[in-house]
Amino acid sequence: MSDLAPTTAGGAVHTDGDNRYKAVQNKLKTLGKAMDLAGNELETLLRGMRMNAQRAEGLAVDIANAELDRKFIEMTNQVAVALGGAAVEVQKLHETAQEVSGLAHDTRRTHARLYEALDDIRSSRPERTPKPGFLVH
Repeated sequence: MSDLAPTTAGGAVHTDGDNRYKAVQNKLKTLGKAMDLAGNELETLLRGMRMNAQRAEGLAVDIANAELDRKFIEMTNQVAVALGGAAVEVQKLHETAQEVSGLAHDTRRTHARLYEALDDIRSSRPERTPKPGFLVH
């Protein structure tokens, strides 16, 4: 059995509607870290699944060499094939987690490049900034 379970060790990404610069930066950072952690956990799971699939294949050979009933050989082979198939899907999920992590980190850098200077200006002045749409009328 796997020890993997949903965690919030990397922190949960909150979608609270707070779109201030620093809040968005923090959310992107948290998302990137969470996806990095998920990628690491998926990689560990993948290694375990592949190892267990190989063990099951070896066990099927041992069962065949012991001349046990054919149904036990077939069932053990089915377990090996199922683990191998699941490992392929975990590999895809791992690749997706890595991609999302990279995109989150890239988005955070792009967001900082585009809006950090504006945030520095807005947060360093003593006057309050009008709400969006105030100057439209």
